[in-house]
Amino acid sequence: MADLMKVTIDGITVEVALGTTILNAARQIGGDIVPPAMCYYSKLEGSGGKCRTCIVKVSKGSEKDPRPMPKLVASCRTTVMDGMEVQNITSPEVLEARSGVVEMLLINHPLDCPVCDQAGECDLQNLGYENGLQRTRYEFERRTFERIDIGDKIQLHMNRCILCYRCVFVADQITNKRVHGILNRGDHSEISTYIQAAVDNDFSGNVIDVCPVGALTDKTFRFKNRVWFTKPVDAHRDCNHEKCNGKVTLWYKGADVLRVTARKDQFGEVEEFICNECRFEKKATADWTIENPTQISDTSVISSNHYETFRPLPVIKENLALQEANKVELEKTSKF
Repeated sequence: MADLMKVTIDGITVEVALGTTILNAARQIGGDIVPPAMCYYSKLEGSGGKCRTCIVKVSKGSEKDPRPMPKLVASCRTTVMDGMEVQNITSPEVLEARSGVVEMLLINHPLDCPVCDQAGECDLQNLGYENGLQRTRYEFERRTFERIDIGDKIQLHMNRCILCYRCVFVADQITNKRVHGILNRGDHSEISTYIQAAVDNDFSGNVIDVCPVGALTDKTFRFKNRVWFTKPVDAHRDCNHEKCNGKVTLWYKGADVLRVTARKDQFGEVEEFICNECRFEKKATADWTIENPTQISDTSVISSNHYETFRPLPVIKENLALQEANKVELEKTSKF
């Protein structure tokens, strides 16, 4: 018990193990006091400390040294001390600084949410809505890149990238040879492959799942549908790959599987990485054992009422033409 640290975040006290970061302590509490994290990923060693969206104010360092920390700190990199007191959403200073961070992240980011496949499940979109400003103050020309294919299944939109390094860390951690990384420095930094090599390995598709924005997208799902019109369903199969457990989320539109992704937890992180065979090659219901509809957050645009039977409005019930027009929708929404 001596190794437990007591920390208070926004007035809520929790005991955590020695070495726990402020961010993970907040995650144990849950709710709105959890700082946003655009670059940190608990399953990727070395991640965090890049985006600064998780900054918090330490108003009391510890019981032994109660002095506050002089500056806002990154909660994903700062470990808890016994007796520490932290302010996140209760600090106007933190909220103002976070708004500034979001403004910086959006300086070069294109406003193409209507045509971005990440829309509806984009961390930056959510962060911009919660902390962003109404208009940009940036008056200079934005940096732009051409879209490139970095493999036969993955497309890179560098204009959207926030340089979180997640895709680099996931390639380092679960593949035998990484062929892409951050090239150049400062404002000229960009994600690219070395000597135009293709990202081609059994787990390359996981860079799509860990990307917090729409910089890395699934070409097989491109422009097929909006995510909030699809139904996520948990499923599994006996995968032959030793590193893949075959547990996935199938995204349905009617009876068609439009895409396959790894399952994600409440913080938007994958539970287990999956292989490319499961992700790209198994898109028939017969390939999978269906479990149940994926649990969806009440705040998600992927509304859980997609699983309910289609109930036509009164105006539809009274109009034969509208009834006929909605028969197809009735069939689609009642599949699962």
